[in-house]
Amino acid sequence: MTSGARTAKSEFTALESVSVPTSDGVTFTVRFLPGPKADAPVVLIIPAMAMKARNYLALAKSLHAQGLSVATCDLRAHGEAVPTLGEHTDFGYREMLEIDMPALVAAVRERFPLAPLHLFGHSLGGQLALLFAAAEPEKVAGVVTIGTGTVFWWAFGPRRWYEALSQIQWIGLVSRWKGHWPGGVLIPAPMAGGVMVDWSVHSLTSYYRPKGTERRYNRLLSRMTLPVLPISLSDDVLGPKSNVDFLVSRMPAARISRWHIDEDSDIGHRDHFRWVEDSATIAPIVAGWITAGDLPA
Repeated sequence: MTSGARTAKSEFTALESVSVPTSDGVTFTVRFLPGPKADAPVVLIIPAMAMKARNYLALAKSLHAQGLSVATCDLRAHGEAVPTLGEHTDFGYREMLEIDMPALVAAVRERFPLAPLHLFGHSLGGQLALLFAAAEPEKVAGVVTIGTGTVFWWAFGPRRWYEALSQIQWIGLVSRWKGHWPGGVLIPAPMAGGVMVDWSVHSLTSYYRPKGTERRYNRLLSRMTLPVLPISLSDDVLGPKSNVDFLVSRMPAARISRWHIDEDSDIGHRDHFRWVEDSATIAPIVAGWITAGDLPA
């Protein structure tokens, strides 16, 4: 680990934190950057698949610099969450949406009781943010997503139909067979088998039907009226604009403010992961949307 990475990690672990247990024995660490005012909007950052909360420190600090409170968390079995992936029983979208998200949101609302809560989700984190907000809209003031589109094969466009069908369904098949995803082919890091099976089913059908849920998430999405800021990136192969647009089409009642970041913008890193390096440029626009409800003209 480089000295810069060690410094960022120590800075992250020095943040105010709280342990958040769930009903099924998982413990999360939620970290906070309180804003200057008790009623300043608070943003909960939800990571992408296999990403760690500390990878978003630059984003958290940039949003905080705009006068917002910020909270960070890891996904189940990743980062500071325990048990770790290798020690964990299998799980899927249902556990993350219906056990983890309520516990994490409750912890943030308890820490900032006067603040409207906004969710900022990256990739898978954006899916979780949208689906949770659709199911429990009374707990959320708005949702921002980046690199979050459907993984429905058709949305990738004709040139990538075969790639999307073959690779994502292969991930689903391996995950069913092994009980987990070992890494490689689109998703380099290991993941829980149930998550990847739910992900592959969505890719094949366009419906969010996590194993074991009683909720009709597509119907809930279609009825959601919350403000949503979906951000897409021109160099994002994993969550391209067409896929983000398709997901937006599934939210006809939501108050959508669409932002596509292309080569004409001041943002130099426009792929699925490296956009975080431009957090100082992205954060003021996101913060302005959260506080004023509009994007700059």
